[in-house]
Amino acid sequence: MNWKGFAKSLVKRQKDNMGQEAESNNARKYIELAMAMLLLLFVYIFSRRMPPLGTAADSKEEKQRTVVIDPGHGGIDGGAISVLGDEEQEINLNISLKLRDKLKSKGIGVVMTRETDTGLYGENDRNKKVADMKARCSLINEVNPDIMVSVHQNNYSSEGVKGAQVFFYSHSPEGEKAAVILQKHLREGLDKNNERKAKKNDNYYILINVKCPAVIAECGFLSNYSEAELLKSDEYQEKVAQALCDGICEYLEIE
Repeated sequence: MNWKGFAKSLVKRQKDNMGQEAESNNARKYIELAMAMLLLLFVYIFSRRMPPLGTAADSKEEKQRTVVIDPGHGGIDGGAISVLGDEEQEINLNISLKLRDKLKSKGIGVVMTRETDTGLYGENDRNKKVADMKARCSLINEVNPDIMVSVHQNNYSSEGVKGAQVFFYSHSPEGEKAAVILQKHLREGLDKNNERKAKKNDNYYILINVKCPAVIAECGFLSNYSEAELLKSDEYQEKVAQALCDGICEYLEIE
């Protein structure tokens, strides 16, 4: 027997086996690496398609910010009459409709207590004023908005008194916060010399009987000739509506 040849053959066979085993190990490593890369790629693509928790995934389910605008008076209740003969209810409604459009353009939901010269009472109601106020409060509480803004005009026995002023219920911290912000914007947008401050009032029925943060914005004095003239003009009503809109957006933290 050729032992020398047999030994060479055995060595050659071992080398071949080792080479095959090495190739097999290398192939296994390449497969494992490829699978790991595919897994990482899958995780990356999946994470890109999934929105962050608590943000975009919930955006469609987020409650839209809602504002109730209450144009004061209406129907049989015309409110105050200006020194120029204009009814308060009409001025309130005009400003409120402009405010509605501005808020909607910001993506804010708006509910109006009235959109025409009508009151919220029935023809058979004995005390239509009381019925109207109760109906307004009921509507507002049903909507449960982020804020309610009641638009009014002021009136006083002295002709020289003027200036917009916002009122709030003393037991409503959020109402006070909103009133201070709206007062600031009315001053900046209408009359920088207006030194009036947001003021608490515990007599206004609507402020006492609604559950949401609420304010009454008295946009000017109809008993003052200069303000009465301004408040009847479309241009000034736009300015009032813009100031109220800016204040509401700041309160709601909406840019």
